[in-house]
Parts: sequence; structure tokens; C-alpha cells
Amino acid sequence: MITVIGNLKGGCGKSTITFNLAVWLAAQEENVVAFDLDPQATLSDVAEVRQEEGVKPAITVYRPESNPTKIMREHQGEVLVDVGASNLWAMRQAIAMAQRILVPVPPSQADVWSTARFRDIINETVINRKEPPEILLFINRADTHPGIRESHETESALASLTGVTLLESRICQRTAYRRSFSEGRAVFELSGGNKAAEEFLALATRLYPELPPFQKKSNKAQRLDKESPSDDG
Repeated sequence: MITVIGNLKGGCGKSTITFNLAVWLAAQEENVVAFDLDPQATLSDVAEVRQEEGVKPAITVYRPESNPTKIMREHQGEVLVDVGASNLWAMRQAIAMAQRILVPVPPSQADVWSTARFRDIINETVINRKEPPEILLFINRADTHPGIRESHETESALASLTGVTLLESRICQRTAYRRSFSEGRAVFELSGGNKAAEEFLALATRLYPELPPFQKKSNKAQRLDKESPSDDG
């Protein structure tokens, strides 16, 4: 399955979600590849940190120069595509091939407007397809304080959009994500329990209900022996 993760407005957290999903699928022993088609190359950067730190499982991330269209068509397994509006041509190409579009939406009115426009671009791109991709929205970088209403208001606004599915899964703005990038680890691989891991795993389970519950390994088990050859990716 090809899943595109993106939105028109920057700062939605698409690279963070793509990285965590790629690691989660690899940990489930799924045959997964990811594509970083965003010029900012955040996904590529964190994958490089992961490789340098020797964290297992390794993930494979391709850049635009790798002929993404050919690889996507030939790959037997899961494909994740991180793409933003700064590369609109690549975004349309990925959308045209995708089975579903996962749209992270931060809690703000500007992001609601952006998401509505993104939905329109998706519909225009796949207008001639017999089976259009599923469009899944979820609140990302939500407020952790229950007294702040923006997340609830954004969710209500998204629920009024037609032609999309609003997921109940909500990812909050948490420091664990910043720490995870600096270590090259997914949030569920960090030592100790954390709410970020719980929220992300709930989202991953919703997206891939056919896969078994995730079993966390120790950090020691995740790290490669320094004398072992490193994986590409």
C-alpha cells in the first residue's frame, strides 16, 4: 500500500509521523520503504542519525533523485511518502499513485483552511481514477492542557469537511518527539513509558489494524554491534 503523508501548510509534522510509522512497520518486520520528497529533507536527516547511532531496525529512505515512481510501482510491501507543497509536482505524482492520504492537521484555523484546499488538490489530481485514495485526517501537535479549546474547535471544523475521514486518534505536542529525533529513535523506542508513545501507537494500530500489537525491545537489543556491518538507509 502507498500512503502519502502531507498537507499544504508547513509545520504539520508530516516528517515526524512518517519516520515513526516507518520504524514501527520495520519493527513489525513489514517490508517498508519511505520516500523523502520534501526539499527540507527532515526525514532523510533523522534516518541518517538513526544509521549513525546504529539503531535497529534500519529504515530505507529514498530521495527524489532515486526515481521514486519506478520504485513505488515495483515495491512489494508498504510505501510511505513524505511530501510537502514546496514540491507540488512530486506531491501530485505521489497522490496519483496513493491508496490513501494521511493528513496531519495542527490545531489552528489556518490549518483547517489549508487542509480543505489540500483535499481539493487531491480530488483534482485523482479525478479520473476509478478508485480514489482514502483521505484520513487527524489532529497533530494538539494541546495537552484540557482547558485550551483550539484542538477541539479544529476537530469540529474538520468534521464538517466532506469526502474525508476524521480519525479519533490525536497526537499531542510533546517533548518526546524532539528527543526522538536527536537520538534517531521513534518515540516508542525511547527508554521509559511516555504518553507520546501511547498516542502514536494508537494511531499506528488504527492505520494498520491487521498487524499485531507492538512489542517494545530494549535499547540494547535495538543497537547494532559496532563490529557488525551497518544497513543502508
